[in-house]
Formats: sequence, structure tokens, C-alpha cells
Amino acid sequence: MGGRVRRYRRFLRDTGAWARGRLPRGVAGGVRRHRWFLGVLGLGAALRVVTVLGYRPALWFPDSYTYVVTAIKPRPDLVRPAGYSMFLRLFEPFHSFALVASVQHLLGLLVGVLVYLTARRLGAPGWAAVLASVPPLLDAYQIELEHLLVSDTLFATLVMSAVCLAVSRATGPVSPGSSAPSRTVGLVAAGGIGLLAAAATLTRTVGLPLVALFAAWLVYRARGRVLAAGVMIAAALVPIAGYALWFHTSHQRFGLVGANGVFLYGKTMTFADCAVMRPPPDLAVLCDPRPPAARPPAQEYVWSKDSPLVRLPGITFTEENDALAGRFASLAITRQPLDYLGSVLSELARSFTPDRPVYPDAEVYGYYEFPATPPPPPGRYPATVGAEFARRYERGPIDVRIAEPYAGWMRAYQSVARLPGTVVLVIVLVPPVTAAVRRLRRGPAGRSWRFRRGPAGVSGGPAGAGPAAWPLPWATAVLLLVMPPAVAEFDYRYVLPAVPAACLAAAFMASKPSLHNIPRNVRI
Repeated sequence: MGGRVRRYRRFLRDTGAWARGRLPRGVAGGVRRHRWFLGVLGLGAALRVVTVLGYRPALWFPDSYTYVVTAIKPRPDLVRPAGYSMFLRLFEPFHSFALVASVQHLLGLLVGVLVYLTARRLGAPGWAAVLASVPPLLDAYQIELEHLLVSDTLFATLVMSAVCLAVSRATGPVSPGSSAPSRTVGLVAAGGIGLLAAAATLTRTVGLPLVALFAAWLVYRARGRVLAAGVMIAAALVPIAGYALWFHTSHQRFGLVGANGVFLYGKTMTFADCAVMRPPPDLAVLCDPRPPAARPPAQEYVWSKDSPLVRLPGITFTEENDALAGRFASLAITRQPLDYLGSVLSELARSFTPDRPVYPDAEVYGYYEFPATPPPPPGRYPATVGAEFARRYERGPIDVRIAEPYAGWMRAYQSVARLPGTVVLVIVLVPPVTAAVRRLRRGPAGRSWRFRRGPAGVSGGPAGAGPAAWPLPWATAVLLLVMPPAVAEFDYRYVLPAVPAACLAAAFMASKPSLHNIPRNVRI
């Protein structure tokens, strides 16, 4: 009875505060504690509003038109999984790409919020959590990517949601004396991680290795118990297998896409030397006599009409051509492993350049800049077909309308507010270097940091959680950075989804390594 009376009095007090135009005591305290983050969040929201006003309805990338076709006519595409297309289909009844772009901006803000709240929840100091949220919230290229009709913003949101859930208390170890509800919560969270990983994979196939990464993390987090990892894997594989079955009914072959061999072939053509490989006659037709230094970027071997693969009969992504390209790529990698490794590392190094040189060509590079003039209509045949479907989706013109001065403000902002590649490298290096230094300082007999039963009886309490949690977001960031140059090619937009995870890992390392550094009733 006393508790009800106290709650009623608190309700009356807060209602009176709102009526007098003042914030209730608890709300005002929360605003004060998070004022720096709220300032960054507000600035990020304002920049996105300016972007929506300046570029209407949205910005287009060549891939955008394929996504729209699949959204209007649901059928697995041979090149890209249909996750983003289904996202577009959710908003098709509103017939507004401006709404889609606005939702993507909200997702971008959500990523920044997830980074900040997760860092604070696991003990990072306020300044570190705020700094970690700055790149996803204020980087001009991130904002421009959110305004493009491509899958990367949705993918980044799904990945960060899974990462933040995986390092939260709910998936921590279950002690023998803990209650059944704690175990149930942990398994439910593990299932949620699996579903998020599956959704990310069906949005961009580069998310598939994350399933194994999250499973390994849950095994480590639960100290050898594999039940949570098993639940996570099952929750991930069921929708992935379902999509593979749908793909089979459409293309008579199992898979998520039908272009893995083709893109890997394009990758290996940056170094493949047929004089070293000595391919059999059926593969020799894919050779390029030019030396690797004189060849175009990898993407040209997938899309250019001069590519040996594209010149073969039939469309590029038939099962036969994809298998042939995959065999060529496998031979190139096994016969020239050091050249393959060098190619991957040289492409990966592009993520960390201090400036932003034009790559892979001026056309693709230009899509990542806020334009000063309306972009020309698509020229390639598949994109022109997709443009017709886009007009059906919009029920009107889809031409980009540039409104000044808003567009000019964003162009000026983009010229100064961007995350240099060298800073990305520093962010990626901070967690392992800091962990190594701390290990050396405490010596081989020092206590290790582990997730422990929380002081309030909740598994995976916050004590020492920050330093112990960094491997998962860090490994996620590294995986997202390495995979594209390893299996296809480097692209600037592939770097951006890795940045929030890297920032979260770096923020964790600002936490004190003590196992008792966080109060019993921590407030964030």
C-alpha cells in the first residue's frame, strides 16, 4: 500500500512540474547527465532534416533500381539478397521514397543511440560514450549514405542491434544458483541475436560470417555452455535456410545469391597470372593477358562488356558461368596465395588513407558526395528497367530535386565533417593495444576480466563488463572491413557500417579494468 501511495505522489508531483513548464526531477536529472550526448544527437537530427529538405525525394545508386524491382516483384535476385527490398516493400503503400530516406535517417540516429547507451550501460565514462557516438551521428558521409536508397544503413542497424544485445547482461552466464527466469531471458536474447544476424545476412551476404562470430562469443560468454549458442545458430539458420529454399524455387539452385563465384573472380583478376596458374582450357578463356598493374578495378570484370567473363554466352550470373568463375578464382588463390594476400591487404589499406582518393572510378565515387546538380538518369539497361518500377513505387517522378540553400549547407558540411581513414585505423587499434598494455602491466598472474554475476542477482552484471566486452564489437568491425576486399573489392560505403562497432569497442576500453568499478545501482 505504501508503494502505491509513493507512486501516486510522484505522479502528482511530475504532473505539476509539466503543468508549470518545468521538467520533473527525474527527467531533468537525466537531461543533465546526458546533456552532451543529447547535444550531439540533436545536431545529428538537424543535419538529417536539412538533408531531407535539400535532396528530394532521395538519392539514387545503381543498385537502388534492382532493389526496387525486387520490392515490386518479390523474387530472389541473383546478385543481391532481398532483405533491403522487403524493407522497401514495407513502405510501398505510402508511395514515397522520401519516407524511406527519412526512416533510414532515423535508423542512423538509432545506431548512435545504441552505441552511447551500450557503452554507458557497461561502464564506459560519459566522455568516451559521447565520442563513440559522434562518427555514426555526425559523419557527413554516413548521413549521405542514409539518404541513398541502398542496403547499408539497414545492414548497419541490424548488425549493431545484434552486437549490443550480445554484450548486454541478458546473454551473460547463468550461475548454478540463478533463477530459471534469468536462464529464459538469456535464451530469448540469444534467439534475438540469431534473428538479427539472419536479417543482416539477408540484407548483405557479408553478414553470414557474423553468425559464427556471435556463436563463438556466446560460448565464451557462457563459460563453455553451448545452449545459448545453439539457440542463436538455430534462430539464424532457419530464416537463412528458408530464403535459400525460396532461391532454389526461383533459380533451381540453392544459395542466397548466384554471384559469389563471379565477384571472387573479379577480385582475383587484380593479381591472377595465367602463366603461373596454368589453367585448363575451359578456364583459360577467363584470362587477361595484360599485367595486373595495367588492369582496371575488380568491378570491371563483373560489369564491363570487355570482361572475359561477360563476353561468354548467356548472362553473367548463370549457374554455369558462376561456377566457371568460381573455379578460376579458387585456382588463382591456391596457385598464388601470397599475391592474393597482398591484394587483400592493399585493398584493405584503402580504408585507412588520410584523404579520400577517387576509387574505383569517378562515377561510383560521385554517388557518395552530395551533388550540386541533379544526377543524370540511369544509362545501363537493368537500371532503366528499374527506374520504371521506381516510378510505379513512387506513383510519380523520381528525379532528384535539389533545394537550396539546404543542399549547399550539406555540401559545405561534407567538405569538412568527415572521418579520415587514419582516424578509423586509430579507433580499430585502440582496443587491442590497450588490452595488451593492461595485460603487460598486471603481469601473467594478474586477474582476468570476465563477466560475473551482477550484484543485484542478474547474470552478467556490469562489474568489469566494459573491458571484457570489447572483443565482440572489435571483431565485428574487423570482419566487416576485411570481408569486402577479401571476396569482392573495396568500396568506401563498405567501411561505414564497421565504424560504430569499432567506436563501441574503443569506448569500452576507457572503462576501468577493476572488477568493482561500477556502483551497485549504476545510473546512466
